[in-house]
Amino acid sequence: MAERFAEDERFAQDAAGRADPAGTAAAAQSVEPGRRCKTFDANEAVARIAYRLSEVIAIYPITPASAMGEHADAWAAEQRTNLWGTVPDVVEMQSEAGAAGAVHGALQAGALATTFTASQGLLLMLPDLFKIAGELTAFCLHVAARTVATHALSIFGDHSDVMAARTTGLALLASGSAQEAQDLAAISHAATLAARIPILHFFDGFRTSHEITKVELVDDDVLRGLIDPAALRAHRERALDPDRPVIRGTSQNPDAFFQAREAAEPFYAAFPAVLDHAMARFAELTGRRYRPFDYVGHPEAERVIVMMGSGAECAHETALHLIARGERVGVVKVRLFRPFSLAHFLAALPPTVRSIAVLDRTKEPGSLGEPLLLDVTQALVEAVASGERPALPRIIGGRYGLSSKELTPAMVIAVLDELGRAAPRRRFTIGIRDDVSGSSLTWDPELDIERDDVSRAVFFGLGSDGTVSANKATIKIIGEHTPGFAQGHFEYDSKKSGSTTISYLRFGPRPIRSTYRIRRAQLIAIHDPEALERRDVLAAAMPGATVLVNTPIAPDRVWDTLPREVQDALIARRCRLFVIDGYRVAERAGLGRRINIVMQACFFALSKVLPIAEALHHIRDSVEQTFRRRGAEVVANNLAALDAALAALHEVTVPAVASSERHRLPVVPPTAPDFVQRVTRLLLEGRGDDLPVSAFPPDGTWPTGTSKFEKRAIALDIPIWQPELCIQCNFCSMICGACSSPCRSRPRTAPAAACASRSVRPRTRSSPSTRR
Repeated sequence: MAERFAEDERFAQDAAGRADPAGTAAAAQSVEPGRRCKTFDANEAVARIAYRLSEVIAIYPITPASAMGEHADAWAAEQRTNLWGTVPDVVEMQSEAGAAGAVHGALQAGALATTFTASQGLLLMLPDLFKIAGELTAFCLHVAARTVATHALSIFGDHSDVMAARTTGLALLASGSAQEAQDLAAISHAATLAARIPILHFFDGFRTSHEITKVELVDDDVLRGLIDPAALRAHRERALDPDRPVIRGTSQNPDAFFQAREAAEPFYAAFPAVLDHAMARFAELTGRRYRPFDYVGHPEAERVIVMMGSGAECAHETALHLIARGERVGVVKVRLFRPFSLAHFLAALPPTVRSIAVLDRTKEPGSLGEPLLLDVTQALVEAVASGERPALPRIIGGRYGLSSKELTPAMVIAVLDELGRAAPRRRFTIGIRDDVSGSSLTWDPELDIERDDVSRAVFFGLGSDGTVSANKATIKIIGEHTPGFAQGHFEYDSKKSGSTTISYLRFGPRPIRSTYRIRRAQLIAIHDPEALERRDVLAAAMPGATVLVNTPIAPDRVWDTLPREVQDALIARRCRLFVIDGYRVAERAGLGRRINIVMQACFFALSKVLPIAEALHHIRDSVEQTFRRRGAEVVANNLAALDAALAALHEVTVPAVASSERHRLPVVPPTAPDFVQRVTRLLLEGRGDDLPVSAFPPDGTWPTGTSKFEKRAIALDIPIWQPELCIQCNFCSMICGACSSPCRSRPRTAPAAACASRSVRPRTRSSPSTRR
């Protein structure tokens, strides 16, 4: 402990010297650190901050938060130090509950501790979170918000896990982008020390956690200027110490518990002001100002949306689009959800507002409204009751974005249009077609507000084929070697390796807030040629788009092998078609089926976002930096693939008339059961978003159609097994054919008479996993 205090004293002196070199008590002046930018996702952005501001990091992996713990573990293995010059203790526990317990123990010893989690992992931490908050212990937990499993498991993002933790006593702070996630992570670590209220800092899983963008870095000097040495020392002094004994964690009876629980209320009442002070100090150090509630829009807005997370970025972009067309609209971005600050909320809300739509990214069955709606409604009711507002605006609430469901500008406009109606719906959903409860709003699926000076590309690949890796490298090259801005978002199938991945890349001259899929792309790249047979991969191709296909078929034969639907789309959209046998180039270079370097070179050659010579130079640097740890041979193989890529790229002339007589085969046979035809088929075609609510069973129990036993019997032209016919052998194998041979799992018995009289084909093999 003495060593820690000595380190803190040195830290305090360094911080004081940087904040006030003259040693006076004058107000700190704004610091203008050099603009250093890197391109990465929110997981890495947050981990960079948490690692430097922690001494103990307890981790347990859970998608989509695993990367934060992985980064911390890797940095500790490299002996990277934190802000105090020591290497944090990074320990992987047996579960999220264990990670929370380890953090709780470290905090009681006076250490600075953190952890990362999501979804069910957060639920396992709840008992310790109640204790940490109840003991007013400074602590910051980072959550990549993810759906909590209900009728089904989902690895994708919404706020259901965070909302399950809102009664713990932790403050809830929301970020909407990688830049915000980094900045608010730093602010959170500073504010929790000053306020003694633990903070749950969250951002949307996958949409923010895995989205790669250009981020202006927070350096060590900014962090030193942000952390209050006195608050840090006070945290140390609250540690359990046998030299200064206290009792903590007692059991209390009804005569004492209520009063003791209320004793912490002043800390929560003061927290919004403490947080706002930390945000103001951060602005002095970096020039980026955040507030508990940030407003974007017309200064005299009449219709306003209130929301938090990545969806607020889409609403921000849409509001500016509508304001340019003369509409009085705006968006309130909620940073601090709990404790909810009435004063800061009213300060952000224009006094001209007549109607408000509150959007929640969660569902609470049976409630009068979702959590953010209830808090906003109560805040405005209290404001009217106290005379702070003259009248109560119309308030409606909606649900959106469950399990990473899309929120597009068209949907935001539909919500604002609903606010403009004389009698809008009090409760609604947006982004789905609810033909059961009738809650959904309609929107224009063709509406697109993206500017023409933004370059957009869509890539279809297979998990583990290198497509995502190539696109991440491309984003970093453009983001870090040009003055422009870049964004990369990746859609993963929950089956991961071997399943379809879709990458969305944007490049433009201004910050990109488009937190939704690309609808009009100048380039479509199909790295998995089988995707042409399964789905409409050209749906996002704008007129004149460039299409790149990875295929083993010779360039002069490619056109004739394309399905009729693909040929028609290429002709109708006046596309240019390029092909390459990426697998052949990769295999010749010794890379097996990893085509990432090959396809990356082709992208730069076709997109022209950088001069090709400059792009190839940056790719070579990236290859050497990425693969040098794997040895010179791996680096040489990748460079050989890079050198051979452009020579293997060929343009295919697109005729004026389609010639193929082959149509895309249906993804399910016409004989498939009704549910497979109506629902499973659309899911396999990538059109699950088109399914209405009525297509799904309310309890999540899906009919499986034909059983595997029936499928096997049909394939072998064998009569379907009937249980009443196979009494003696008890159907020990997969199909009824086993009845014509001795039973393999029980003593030999003669086949049942009815079974023996049927025309069946003998089974030659039986697997224990298929026996009954």
